[in-house]
Amino acid sequence: MQVEINIDSSVTEPKVIILTDRMTEEINDLVRRISKPETQMIAGFRDDTVTLLDQETVLRIYAANGKVFAVTGNGEYLVRQRLYELEAQLRQDRFVRISNSEIINLKKVRHFDLSFSGTICVSLSDGTVTYVSRRYVSKIRDLLKL
Repeated sequence: MQVEINIDSSVTEPKVIILTDRMTEEINDLVRRISKPETQMIAGFRDDTVTLLDQETVLRIYAANGKVFAVTGNGEYLVRQRLYELEAQLRQDRFVRISNSEIINLKKVRHFDLSFSGTICVSLSDGTVTYVSRRYVSKIRDLLKL
């Protein structure tokens, strides 16, 4: 993909033009990224306080017992959004869904263990071990180009 930037002092608002021979998933993803204002913070609740969690600090987000939790280096926080809402809000190049109940931060992955038959074991930087469900294995393999 070629990128070209033209600086013109008469322009009052940035304008993005995409020239392509056909629509691809890469182009659709680019349009979504540019069009959607990216929310960096997630409201986390713990002990009658609200903490704004920066996406960079979140290791994983998971659902359990009808609630959604975000895990950071400072502990676990209750989140009042649904997992699918968070998935749409999070950076697509950093976060990936690994099961119906969990999203992980790829920047916080220590390693993937592919030795398990039919699934993938994920070790996170805080020592947490989790697993990619069978439904999402092909998506992760594609992402990792395996």
